[in-house]
Amino acid sequence: MDTLFRSELIRYGEMAQACYDAFDFDPFSKYCGSCRFPRREFLAGLGMDSAGYEVTRYLYATSNINLPNFFKRSRWPQVWSKKANWIGYVAVSNDEKSRVLGRRDVTIAWRGTVTRLEWVADLMDFLRSISADKIPSPDRTVKVESGFLDLYTDKNEECHFCKYSAREQVLTEVKRLMAMYPDEEMSVTITGHSLGSALAMVSGYDIVETGINVMDDSRVVPVCVYSFSGPRVGNVRFKERVELLGLKVLRVVNVHDVVPKSPGWFFNEGVPMAVMKAAEGLGLPWCYSHVGVELALDHKSSPFLKPDADAVCAHNLEALLHLLDGFGLSSGRDHALVNKACDFLKDDYMVPPNWRQDENKGMVRGEDGRWIQPERPKLDDHPNDMYLHLSQLDLGMN
Repeated sequence: MDTLFRSELIRYGEMAQACYDAFDFDPFSKYCGSCRFPRREFLAGLGMDSAGYEVTRYLYATSNINLPNFFKRSRWPQVWSKKANWIGYVAVSNDEKSRVLGRRDVTIAWRGTVTRLEWVADLMDFLRSISADKIPSPDRTVKVESGFLDLYTDKNEECHFCKYSAREQVLTEVKRLMAMYPDEEMSVTITGHSLGSALAMVSGYDIVETGINVMDDSRVVPVCVYSFSGPRVGNVRFKERVELLGLKVLRVVNVHDVVPKSPGWFFNEGVPMAVMKAAEGLGLPWCYSHVGVELALDHKSSPFLKPDADAVCAHNLEALLHLLDGFGLSSGRDHALVNKACDFLKDDYMVPPNWRQDENKGMVRGEDGRWIQPERPKLDDHPNDMYLHLSQLDLGMN
């Protein structure tokens, strides 16, 4: 693989991995479902100071949708939010990084599921017209899995964090950042793992379909999606529309991972197109097609990984990054990272499974000597001028 391209893939994979490393998924934490770090300390808190990006916005979604295993809730009666979960962030490259890249890069990173795969069973396996959720499309036959659409477009106006949909949050922030750098070459890169890659695909389509990536001087900013271990998202018409709009998609998968094989177990891109068209014509709701170019990897080729590991290991993002890096032989990426949240490395390497955790699970000793959960700084919700940005976009949102 080209050295520069390899490093690009790993960088965006690490930005997706940061969503997991920063997410508080402990039900005994009063901040369960939130990000563990304030926005301005996000990259530093994860040891990613040298990434060359500034996080400009946190993204939230309402938990009142039909993907219950995606959301995490605290057992505490008083919590930061009972209706929202943190699902990612928007970042922009700083001046130094932009000079290296040759462009000002806006990156959107979406969080996927944390450890388990139960969310796959939550997929309603029901395709819905993307235009039914106010995402513009000249063709009502362009359809996306309904759970993904709900996660992207639903909101709860009673909650500070999800009174605006994830869609509204993303589009306004991309437009705001593009307006900040009107004279520069720019790019929009969207990344995500697992269910997060489905959100990356839907938001990438939305950005190019609505024309958010068109500058005031009519220059078109390139948009691409790096999908890691992502499921199928939409039907054949969705795939064709994505290609027509020029959205570039690269899907990195482990050939032994079950998630990229769903939904659409029987009617998918592997079936002759005539059969797919006939099935869609009959109104069958489970005809799905992958989008873009696939980069298939095989964990059984790595001398570090257990060949007979379980389904969760085969879906692990750190394992994909390990494979992308040539098992650590390319840049020397530490193979111990694979076991941060699973038990995938062979026992010979003496790396304990699931080793990433907060010191003392976040408990600290108070002035009276008792162990307590410390309070965290107030979480960012939305800019005060959010409604102004929405009205300027004029996308028919309400």
